[in-house]
Amino acid sequence: MTIGIAADHAGFAQKNELLKMLTDAGYEVKDFGAYTYDSVDDYPDVVLPLAEAVSSGEITKGIAVCGSGVGVSVAANKVPGVRAALVMETYSGHQGVEHDDMNLLCLGGRVIGVVLMWEIIQAYLKANYDGGERFQRRLDKVIAIENKYIKS
Repeated sequence: MTIGIAADHAGFAQKNELLKMLTDAGYEVKDFGAYTYDSVDDYPDVVLPLAEAVSSGEITKGIAVCGSGVGVSVAANKVPGVRAALVMETYSGHQGVEHDDMNLLCLGGRVIGVVLMWEIIQAYLKANYDGGERFQRRLDKVIAIENKYIKS
């Protein structure tokens, strides 16, 4: 499994800590930036390359951090094939994958600490999509919405 990670200035410090934690845990991780702290960078610029990598299959699962987690979630979900969600606790970290095939986890660097982020990330990365009939039926409806409204 290849993990991608990205953050703007509001998640920059946390991203660097999480990158080390992921690497130390044995994950193959690709850093999509920001690579240096820039107090006026914009979250769409850092999350777009990560979201495109998730969409293309280059990355198995993505992690994005901004101040609240909302901005990266909104921007990432504009990319076809990306199912990004803002998560603040471990249950949704695994349930979002198991039931909704979430492939990009969004976190708020100014909202929760690195310890909780790490717990959420572990739940997210260990989870697998259930694929059961009701979950697939719902996912198919989401994909149909995406196909209708998001032009690739």
